[in-house]
Amino acid sequence: MDFFQHQDKARRNTKLLLALYAAAVISIVLLTNLLVIVVSGFFDSASLMASSEGYDWGLFLMVSMLVILLIGLGSLYRIHSLSKGGSVVAEMLDGQLLIDPHGSLEKRRLLNVVEEMAIAAGTPVPPVYIIPDESINAFAAGYSPGDAIIGVTEGALQNLSRDQLQGVIAHEFSHILNGDMRLNIRLMGVLYGILMLAVIGRIVLNGSRFRSSSKRNGSAILAVGLGLLILGYLGKFFGALIKAAVSRQREYLADASAVQFTRYPRGISGALKRIGGYPQGTVLANPESEEISHAFFCSGVNFAFGALMSTHPPLADRIKRLEPNWNGEYLTHNEPDQSLPTEGAGPLLSSFAGAAIRINADAVFQTMGQPGGAQLSHARSLLALIPNELLNAARETFSARAIVYLLLLDQDTAVRQRQLNLLQNAADAAVLQRLHEILPLFPAIEPIMRLPLLEIAMPALRQMTRVQYEAFKTNIHELVIADQKMSLSEWALQKFVTKHLGEAFDGAHRRPKYKGYAAVRDQCAQLLSVLAYTDVTSTTDPQVAFAVGQELLGLDIELVDKTSLSLNNLNACIDTLAELRPLLKPRLLKACVATITADGIATPVEVELVRTVADSLDCPMPPVVV
Repeated sequence: MDFFQHQDKARRNTKLLLALYAAAVISIVLLTNLLVIVVSGFFDSASLMASSEGYDWGLFLMVSMLVILLIGLGSLYRIHSLSKGGSVVAEMLDGQLLIDPHGSLEKRRLLNVVEEMAIAAGTPVPPVYIIPDESINAFAAGYSPGDAIIGVTEGALQNLSRDQLQGVIAHEFSHILNGDMRLNIRLMGVLYGILMLAVIGRIVLNGSRFRSSSKRNGSAILAVGLGLLILGYLGKFFGALIKAAVSRQREYLADASAVQFTRYPRGISGALKRIGGYPQGTVLANPESEEISHAFFCSGVNFAFGALMSTHPPLADRIKRLEPNWNGEYLTHNEPDQSLPTEGAGPLLSSFAGAAIRINADAVFQTMGQPGGAQLSHARSLLALIPNELLNAARETFSARAIVYLLLLDQDTAVRQRQLNLLQNAADAAVLQRLHEILPLFPAIEPIMRLPLLEIAMPALRQMTRVQYEAFKTNIHELVIADQKMSLSEWALQKFVTKHLGEAFDGAHRRPKYKGYAAVRDQCAQLLSVLAYTDVTSTTDPQVAFAVGQELLGLDIELVDKTSLSLNNLNACIDTLAELRPLLKPRLLKACVATITADGIATPVEVELVRTVADSLDCPMPPVVV
């Protein structure tokens, strides 16, 4: 199953979730009405069996509407509270954001692993939260890569080797890339409403102790409260079954993806074996962990009905799939790391290295959502290439903004000075100071460093306040238009930053809408036309390049005149194309690759543009390694 099939399956699982949710709500509605019948004494057992004429169907409707309203409001409340993305989930577990490791080798190792994975996958680096718990566990949470986070318990940080930790993080990145993470957070939202009856029942029970005009009324109130409490926990049972139904199989797929990512099966299998031999296990002490149980690397709670309600397959089954010849023994201590070193992993092999290259489109698409060892090795080499001063600046809140401004400065001295003058009046003083401190490194920034620096800066940029974020967006726009034009590289940088920060600050997520290409015909023509004109040094006529992409896409469209194109229009086109169904996107992206390689090669600017387009379509493209 490839990336796009995973995305489509995640969307279909959302429909399954809603269907199961509706069935649970209907069951609770019927049982609540049964409770009302029994408590109100409308019927005795004989009349109940004989006839339904005495029952007040108006009351039935009223009770049903109240229950549905209560559950619906509970779900909407939870969905709204989770709208800011994964950071809300981490804070529920008292997670502490990890920005500065403060000299801790374990924390620095964790951040290095997460950065390597993100660069290899072509996604923004997610913020990392340390969960104060001795158990070994981890999770990814959020709606999209732009608002995703990764949480790791202190037990995992202290008891897993680098190999094992890398396997766990690769597993979580699989959930981020394949849409599982979005489904997990939706599960939390919709299932919360089912528990509302238990909350109301508890309130009624507590109130019945102090308010009862008569013994009979007090008994009735007590019965209602107890019944609602039972129904609420019945809803909790339904919720656990729903989570188990949509979660279990995905863990096997994420384990397999982690192996492909790291090319080291013993990493993730070692983590699972270490968990099996660890006395504290994987169960978190925090009571909120039950609501998030389906998102953990391993089961974070103990289930009353064991295998029936467990959201994760048994440890032994997961290990045997990874190591068929496993002898059944768990690990009681860490083994020495045997994975590739974090530095000097090999030469850089990428389209961003400066020269035009030949691209195997099929090979590129096989890595989307499922990057491999070559991409991971490339990411390690990139991190080793970038000066430490730039890396450290990208990881700090004020300096991260300075890094983005630095990347937008023009090569022309006069234009660059105009940009600096603009910032003098608009940027925060601390940010401006950091920009001047790193300005001497401007000549050292190679094209290959631009996207990784942006990806690394994302966790720090997400710590801005709303006011800082709005000012930051305005400053980026002013820097881009300082020379009265926008280059493709400037557009790509601005699009990457605004898309992912928009997801984090505004919850700006696109949902599948279009079932075919006919509704987006004009947008496809605009996109392929921009790509056909991109390489001004190519000897291939833009009409020919466009025709190659158009034929692969299979749409009756024509090359748009160059004077009618603009990057602002391109923004609108891509936002619309992002609403295509997942299984429609691969052919569009292959048409994009075919257009830029019509002359047999692709320039760094062309590949950067296509990677930005893919990212904007929620299809992150890893670095092109040849």
